Amino acid sequence: MGFFEKIKKGLTKTKKSIGSIFPAFRAVDDEFYDELEERMILADIGVETSVKAVEALRERVKAQKLRDEDSVHEALRDILTEMLEVGSPSLNLGTKPSVILVIGVNGVGKTTTIGKLANQLSVEGRRVLLCAADTFRAAAADQLEIWAQRAGVELVRQHEGADPASVVFDGISAAKARSADVIICDTAGRLHNKSNLMNELGKIARIIDRELPDSDKEVLLVLDGTTGQNGLLQAKQFKQIAGVTGIVLTKLDGTAKGGIVIAVADALQIPVKYIGVGEGIDDLMPFQAREFVEALI
Repeated sequence: MGFFEKIKKGLTKTKKSIGSIFPAFRAVDDEFYDELEERMILADIGVETSVKAVEALRERVKAQKLRDEDSVHEALRDILTEMLEVGSPSLNLGTKPSVILVIGVNGVGKTTTIGKLANQLSVEGRRVLLCAADTFRAAAADQLEIWAQRAGVELVRQHEGADPASVVFDGISAAKARSADVIICDTAGRLHNKSNLMNELGKIARIIDRELPDSDKEVLLVLDGTTGQNGLLQAKQFKQIAGVTGIVLTKLDGTAKGGIVIAVADALQIPVKYIGVGEGIDDLMPFQAREFVEALI
């Protein structure tokens, strides 16, 4: 199953929310726009982004004199695609080593995402080292070790309760000694309203900057596709603390809405890098904005 088919399956709920207004297509009038805006909000695209998108559609329909259903569909797809294309969807890993810091609240699928990403990079021929810096959650390092074994990559860990920044320091030292290409750091599931945990994340970022000042760095925020508008709040807070460079959207299992990534990309100008479409080790796919939107509508 390719990207489009997997995304289409995962966006079932969102597709129903937005797509349901189009079968009864009628004149493109105020009632149509109001209903479209409502459906987009229900799909977790958010009030501000939905209003912006519908206003852009109004202008495009008027300027291009669009009247038929297909042309209006296509115009909306173009607008949403433009909102998602806010930066490069590929990872910037040009140095040796490069660093990927994976962040997000508990339960969004960070560790699973790390395992899948490590497998992809390993298959590409890169030497990957995982760093188990989530020392707050019981068995977090054990879970990461299982993924490291599945992906055939190395792991640096300490005891539960160890200083996360110390684990990252050890990981960087090991990566240098072993000539690793990429270091992927797991982190605790920091709640955006817990300042002490966010401060810890800032400390990790400072260690990386100090020890690898010239290395390429990616900070990937993992968002649960079912999280709704709280995902936008999480993204704002994490961007402020850690300088998020990309989004990974997970748990598109047929019940997720998924539209939140459009709101995040548009409001914060953060590109979506990957999308999780299943539990298998190969079910993390590079994000393709146009195909995502076409599966959405």
